[in-house]
Amino acid sequence: MLDHPNADYRILTAADVPAYLAGLPAIAGRLGGQPADWTCQDVADGNLNSVFLVDGPAGGLCVKQALPYVRVAGESWPMDVSRAFFEFSYGQRIAPFVGRLAPAIHHFDAAQFIIVMEKLSPHIILRRAMIAGEHHPRVPEDVADYVAAASFYTSDLAAPFESKAADQAIFARNTALQRISVDLVFTDPYAVSERNRITAPLEAWAASFRADIDLKAAVTRARLTYLTRAQSLLHGDLHSGSIMVTQAETRVIDGEFALVGPSGFDIGNFIAHYVMAWYAKPFHESGATSVGVFRDHLAADIVLFWDRFEARFLSHWRGFAGAADGLPASHFSGPAGAARAETLRRAYVADLFRDALMFMACKIIRRVLGFAQIADFLVITDEAVRALPQAAALAFARSVLLYPERYGDIAAIVAALPRFDAAGLDPAVTRGE
Repeated sequence: MLDHPNADYRILTAADVPAYLAGLPAIAGRLGGQPADWTCQDVADGNLNSVFLVDGPAGGLCVKQALPYVRVAGESWPMDVSRAFFEFSYGQRIAPFVGRLAPAIHHFDAAQFIIVMEKLSPHIILRRAMIAGEHHPRVPEDVADYVAAASFYTSDLAAPFESKAADQAIFARNTALQRISVDLVFTDPYAVSERNRITAPLEAWAASFRADIDLKAAVTRARLTYLTRAQSLLHGDLHSGSIMVTQAETRVIDGEFALVGPSGFDIGNFIAHYVMAWYAKPFHESGATSVGVFRDHLAADIVLFWDRFEARFLSHWRGFAGAADGLPASHFSGPAGAARAETLRRAYVADLFRDALMFMACKIIRRVLGFAQIADFLVITDEAVRALPQAAALAFARSVLLYPERYGDIAAIVAALPRFDAAGLDPAVTRGE
């Protein structure tokens, strides 16, 4: 793939999109009518891409183009547009396993780095719904099903190792976005970096994290796990901003960070954003549901997500009858072999849980002390107020990294959340630990 746009590449505007689609007859047919009959809306609100929603007499489409720079920084922060290829390749690879939990992809333009996909309507971004106090009870189970299927069927547990090697040959080249993860998740929050965005009252917390050798050692374990544990094909950026929902449907979008890595990474990222929503909720002005009830929903959803993931992952594994190199069925015949195989399965999932908690904590910290902070906190406009739930989230994440033995199951995670509610702005005053 190219490290920069080719000579034919040009950035589309909303005015350009209809003519572009008109040149793709099969795609234009999905809209119906003529370009003059179509409407195009620029809806991009992320950091990396242009996104347009196009509607015609017969239907709608989503058009996504990778930009050669980070949108919020402009040309001062160049970015490899070939990430669109990796998003497309990821979508194609997992489609047989996740079905309608991901949007259908209709077209990929390798010259313009454009993906044309199903328009999701009336779906909304999960994060926006959570901030508004709207509960979507299907999401934890749907996302658990998505992650369980994708992480099992792209691993050595469900195929000969050559299959995963083929995935690695493709996604190991997604280095530009992996560099973002390595720097923004595992490095910048623990150093002085011009990219960090720290709420001013949290400066003492930031300084304490930079000085904490034990904490940085725990983060190093997480970083090395991310870099070295090639278990399955990951979404790589699975959070409440990359999930679109209605009360009846859940869809996972934006797979451009895809990599072959530790399966716990996607799990931990998803849980992290529910944890941060839990801490932020008392400071949101909107919401049809009371704070206590909504927090109870979020806590129950965290438990439901992990329990569902564990059950579905193990179910896929127990029912798998194909050829795979991870746990050859021929080695575990008879009752004793079956019992030992089940022990190995449960140990494997327990390792995923431990990894997930480690990554969960790192994801929380990067969203508070690093770049690309989340709206759950940013909608709290008063920095002095915003710092309070952010400090609580930091204290919780620090505890998980430093004392993993205290968090042996998902119930312990949820039970710990209220203990850090009053963590405060002084990191030296330990509350909850």
